[in-house]
Amino acid sequence: MINKKDKNQERLARHKRIRNKISGSGERPRLSVYRSLSNLKVQIIDDEKGITLASSSTLSKEISGKLGGLTKTEQAKLIGKDIAEKAIKLKIKEIVFDRGGYLYTGRVKALAESAREAGLKF
Repeated sequence: MINKKDKNQERLARHKRIRNKISGSGERPRLSVYRSLSNLKVQIIDDEKGITLASSSTLSKEISGKLGGLTKTEQAKLIGKDIAEKAIKLKIKEIVFDRGGYLYTGRVKALAESAREAGLKF
């Protein structure tokens, strides 16, 4: 019998390996990405204190109105720009990028490049 691999279990295993090596601090917090089939959520997290400093999502009220007619990749660019602006307001310029075990392509790459263009360094 052929066993089909569960892609989400593989992603979670990659995410655990990544998280063993990186963590966010007060001066360089972690930008965590969660990608579902239809939505994208990002958080800037200080792992030392265990708090979320800023977050953005395709489901948030301030952004969901701007998303009509955009592709998922274009939505990711909008989210990247939004989270970078929020980080800069909090005087955060450098972050650690946590792709959450997702491959660095498509929406994750678009989000990262958009955040870099808006002023974040990672």
